[in-house]
Amino acid sequence: MTNTVLIVGASGIVGSAAAARFAAEGWRVAGLARNPTAQEGVEPVAADLQDRASLEKALAGLAPTHLVLATWQRRDTEAEMIRVNGAMIAGVLDVLRPQGSLRHAALVTGLKHYLGPFEAYGKGTLPQTPFREEQGRLPVENFYYAQEDALFAAAARDGFTWSVHRPHTIIGKAVGNAMNMGTTLACYATLCRETGQPFLFPGSAAQWNGLTDMTDAGLLARHLLWASTEPKAADLAFNVVNGDVFRWSWMWGRIAQWFGIEAVPFDGTHRPLAPRMAEDGPRWREIAARHDLAEPDLTKLASAWHTDADLGRPIEVVTDMSRSRRLGFTAYQPTDDAFEDLFARLRADRLIP
Repeated sequence: MTNTVLIVGASGIVGSAAAARFAAEGWRVAGLARNPTAQEGVEPVAADLQDRASLEKALAGLAPTHLVLATWQRRDTEAEMIRVNGAMIAGVLDVLRPQGSLRHAALVTGLKHYLGPFEAYGKGTLPQTPFREEQGRLPVENFYYAQEDALFAAAARDGFTWSVHRPHTIIGKAVGNAMNMGTTLACYATLCRETGQPFLFPGSAAQWNGLTDMTDAGLLARHLLWASTEPKAADLAFNVVNGDVFRWSWMWGRIAQWFGIEAVPFDGTHRPLAPRMAEDGPRWREIAARHDLAEPDLTKLASAWHTDADLGRPIEVVTDMSRSRRLGFTAYQPTDDAFEDLFARLRADRLIP
């Protein structure tokens, strides 16, 4: 019997990578998004997660055996984030319930499970690093917890297994994504090269000097497939990272080298990207016109606010993956290769010159 997976958030960094991986393994793949993009081997499903009638119509008769939940919506306050994002997860699971076909649901969240929500990100008393899954929740409201609770309640009610996947900052391609460091840095490096601006590290001394890790979208997709089919992975939460660690003091030079520019030595001054890139829209349109790029709107490529949040953290952040390793997931992805593969793909797709 062919497995059918429904990818919710199929147009995003995680969803598009997961859809490609499941399709490559011979699964029937349905990709749900408000405005689905064409992807080989993926059946587009157009629906608004906040419109119950739209969702019921779109999912009628699909009967997925597996589900990947890789979606969220940003709001101005954490209270609103909790209300909206918890309801979206619950809504999808409620609509699928009458079909009785679901065997496993995988939810993608992230390290804000340990670092706190946007309103209190990296503040207060945080668990020791490397972060481990058994460290549990912080004593603050967090929309990731609301998403988990919706998943846990539906699984207990309907009898399917679940997994929760907590990546670090994700490296992958998706136009219009709200959390996209790789493409943001590619745009920043391009702007520096094209305009002669210095390629200055925009983060904190703690990030420049400390160890960190990241998550390649392709590796995360492999982890989602593994957990969806490995009985030992049922009903567990997992950290998901590439398997290497690095310091930005080293990686910054690697990125500069790929773009053919000089990495300016960090002098300890925190220089966030968002205020600088807020003025770069017209410059990017000029670059796009000169090089015939596919996307002239910088706001659809760069999410400087999110890159600032990650690179501005005051603590060293590394992640433990022992739980996955012990259960048999041993995939590995060098992070510098992940960045360079992304940059090459962005260039091939005419998103950067």
